[in-house]
Amino acid sequence: MNTEYKAYRFYFALSRAFLRILYPLRVFGKERIPEGSAMVCSNHSSNLDPFLIAYAFGIEHHLHIIAKIELFRIPLISGILKKIGMICVDRDISDASSVKSTLTYLKDGEKVLIFPEGTRVSSDDAIAAKAGAVRLAERAGVPLIPVFIARRKPLFRRVPIVIGEPFLIEKPEKKRDADDYDQLSNSLMESIKNLGSV
Repeated sequence: MNTEYKAYRFYFALSRAFLRILYPLRVFGKERIPEGSAMVCSNHSSNLDPFLIAYAFGIEHHLHIIAKIELFRIPLISGILKKIGMICVDRDISDASSVKSTLTYLKDGEKVLIFPEGTRVSSDDAIAAKAGAVRLAERAGVPLIPVFIARRKPLFRRVPIVIGEPFLIEKPEKKRDADDYDQLSNSLMESIKNLGSV
C-alpha cells in the first residue's frame, strides 16, 4: 500500500462518519465499477461533490481528484490534498504537469475523478463540456465511468448518486480534430445527465 493510499484511507475513514450523518447516500450501480484504471466523470454543482463521489465509490477505490489550483494555495488544506494524491490543475493555462500526473496514475492502474464541465453548474443551463476527460481516457486507453450526483443536497436527506456503465473511446481510423472531441465530450455529459432519470 503506497503512502498516498494510506493517507487517503485515513482521511476517508475520518470523514465517513460525518458524511453518513449529514449527507447519507443512495448509491446506484456500484457493481459497475471496474477494477483498475478509469476516468470517473461527473456533473458538478457543489464543493461537496468530490467527497460524496469518493464516499460512493468506497474506500477500496482510491480516487485521484483533479482540483483547481486555488485549493492548493490554502496552507493547511494544501498539505492534505497532496498527501492523498489529488491532482492540481491551473485552469488558466495549458497545464502539462496535471496531464502528466493524470496519465501516470491511469497507467499505474488508478482511478481519476474529473468534472468535464470544468466548473460548478448550479442550474439546468447547459455549458459546453471540456474535452480533457475524453482526450486523456483515449490517450491512456482506459474506460470512462459516467456518474450523476443530484444537484440538491439537503442536510440529513439521502443524496442519490448513479454510477453508469463504463465505456471506452474507440480508436479512430483517422486523427480526431477539436470538433470531434467536442462532440464526444458533449455526448459524455449527455450520458451523465441521462443517469439522473434512472
